[in-house]
Amino acid sequence: MATFFKYRYMSDFLSQLFKFAYFPEYENSIKFLAENLAAKEEWDYKGTHQKKYPILKSYLEFTYRKLKQEKKIIFTNDNKFTCFNTGLVTENLEDIYAFFTQYRNPNSDSSPYFFKAFLKESDFQLLENFSDNLPEIANYFEEPELLIYNPKIKLIINIDHIISDNLDRFPAHLQAADSGELRRQLHGAIDEIKKRVKTNYKIAVPQYYNGKIQLLLPLNLTIGSPNPDLALVVQRLNSTTYTARTCLTLRMAYNNARLIVRPQSNWLKP
Repeated sequence: MATFFKYRYMSDFLSQLFKFAYFPEYENSIKFLAENLAAKEEWDYKGTHQKKYPILKSYLEFTYRKLKQEKKIIFTNDNKFTCFNTGLVTENLEDIYAFFTQYRNPNSDSSPYFFKAFLKESDFQLLENFSDNLPEIANYFEEPELLIYNPKIKLIINIDHIISDNLDRFPAHLQAADSGELRRQLHGAIDEIKKRVKTNYKIAVPQYYNGKIQLLLPLNLTIGSPNPDLALVVQRLNSTTYTARTCLTLRMAYNNARLIVRPQSNWLKP
């Protein structure tokens, strides 16, 4: 992953998943996965009136990229079929796989595979071809302790960099504020979250970025509002220091965090 995911729909960027496979009924397949196959989860952002499942689309794209990197896309010996583990499960906790066949299209520029279906582990099509070689889920961390905020480690924040590089992510009323007001609001929000996370490490939500685990902390910048406006990105520099030099919108933060696991925090919601 070279950049934070900031696109709402698959058409907004070059999809590696689409390059790998042709999806004849992509929207319908996504809808079936979200509504009929996978365990119930919110895949649309708050306030969305028409279901487009942008979070699920983002999740599948970057899950595929990670699995490709880990060489966990599995093929039959004759390469006629391939599949990968989506990392999602049914309500009965069966793994869900994306299943493909070779795409026999004379166009040399076409994708090599053709998407057939999302299948649960017990499906006959899947077992017939991969019963002895079902692929594993993506692995995002080797050290579980990195998923938890350690209050004994010092947190140093580059406020100047956060403001200069992320102003367009701030609430509109703060984008229009003078630099002094913006800085005061940010200092106040950072001081507050530093104290809160020391007494409740569960506030920090892990995300995966550029091959590393980072932690997300809520920044409440709007006076009188209990809801966070941004997510501060915290990275462990060494055994004694955390550093933070950027922030994300809550939508960006949720997309990144969902790659590892469905966030169970009280503040980071779709």
